Amino acid sequence: MFKFLKMLIGIMLLPACWAVSVATYNLYRFSGESVTPDGFGVWALPAGFVLWVVIFFLLPRPSRTYVLGHELTHAMWALMMGGGVGKLKVGKNGGHVELSKTNFVITLAPYFFPFYTFFVIAFYYLAGIWLEVEPYMAWWLGAVGFTWAFHITFTLNMLAERQPDIQEHGRIFSYAIIYLMNVLVIGVWMVLVGSPKIGSYSELIAREHAVAYNYTYRQVFSAWLYVAKFVKNLN
Repeated sequence: MFKFLKMLIGIMLLPACWAVSVATYNLYRFSGESVTPDGFGVWALPAGFVLWVVIFFLLPRPSRTYVLGHELTHAMWALMMGGGVGKLKVGKNGGHVELSKTNFVITLAPYFFPFYTFFVIAFYYLAGIWLEVEPYMAWWLGAVGFTWAFHITFTLNMLAERQPDIQEHGRIFSYAIIYLMNVLVIGVWMVLVGSPKIGSYSELIAREHAVAYNYTYRQVFSAWLYVAKFVKNLN
């Protein structure tokens, strides 16, 4: 019963996925070059991203490193939500962490929260409190792109297999949440490194949500009228 309800919620989240995608694209388009640094920095993030993709497909994959980040992400989000963390096991083919509580956010967090990218970003801003980090921004962006690609490639690879985390909450619901949160992470990232404000991004999201759900409502209502008319004609 709960899985069925989550499936319905997942279906209802599809317009939200579209709305957030359009809002994030418009954030970049309206902001123009202000969301990217000048010079080599423009290419640093995509260069780091491509470098990892090449490594992912040509060299042995560091599966234990991914599994460690995956389980630590479960633990981190459980702690943030007031849960307790117990024993942690990490292996090449999978891992496990004991948690005193869980919910769909804790379960799905590793698929939308780029664990290693988070620490790369946090380290840069924390270091900036005491040091002059601006000259190293290109290297930092390269590291962000590298770790972000690590997250994306392993996430897609894991989702291609049968995952207990996904099965627990259903594919439609899980995929909708994962997609939605990953796109939101991209938008927040543009706010962090560029001139756009979080308020502007929120306004774009709200506007696109209104458009998406209004369009969806009209299409569903039109389809319902058509079906009702068809059934009436049959009688």
